Amino acid sequence: MAQKSVLLVGESWVSSSTHYKGFDQFGSVSFHLGAEPLVAALKGTAFDLTYMPAHEAANDLPFDREGLAKFDAIIISDIGANTILLPPAVFLESRTMPNRLKLIRDWTADGGGLMMIGGYLSFQGIDGRARWRRTPVEEALPVTCLPWDDRIEIPEGVTPDLLAEHPVLEGLSGAWPPLLGINEVEPKDGATVLARLPQSEGGHPLLVLGEHGKGRSAAWTSDIGPHWLSKEFCDWEGYKTLWVNLLTWLTEER
Repeated sequence: MAQKSVLLVGESWVSSSTHYKGFDQFGSVSFHLGAEPLVAALKGTAFDLTYMPAHEAANDLPFDREGLAKFDAIIISDIGANTILLPPAVFLESRTMPNRLKLIRDWTADGGGLMMIGGYLSFQGIDGRARWRRTPVEEALPVTCLPWDDRIEIPEGVTPDLLAEHPVLEGLSGAWPPLLGINEVEPKDGATVLARLPQSEGGHPLLVLGEHGKGRSAAWTSDIGPHWLSKEFCDWEGYKTLWVNLLTWLTEER
């Protein structure tokens, strides 16, 4: 069976530090990748993952339908809408360019599988800076973003409730390892909520599935790895099963 092609956009960041040593100081910069647990989980599976870090997405995310057509699924994770809306040609050179948020929406409607994964720059994000609310991409998702900082931090950890039997949850019975946070969203009419936080934690959706045109979409409102996924979750044998099941559902022929 031929592998299916998956594009992961985001899940990287650069940190700048200043080190003080008495009278003297110096700076350092470090680069981080946040999706390494997913990369490891998909090795040897039916899915060929292309990992496009956030700083590459501004220029390298395709600007036409032909470029997107080679992917069966697109995962947007912890990257704000501005990176995709404002490539250097627009922001620095004031040139007109295709709106890639509309391209992703229309690619999904034509049969693509779209998923957004939570994080500080997913959905609406920290201080509302992710800015996915009322974008064309939100139109394709099974959830609506809120107009404010949507993070729910749960440092003590919480185990989600599973709500329905579904192929995405096959092989995942029993209690899941703890989550340390999610983005708060609202499911759209007709969407299927498969997992949520317990009612004692607000009952907010964790895993939501839906359709957009001929395509499918999913929202996983927690992280893809640390810090909102606990170490126990990333090491859990069900971690691989969950992502393989999700991608299988997103990309299966209908």
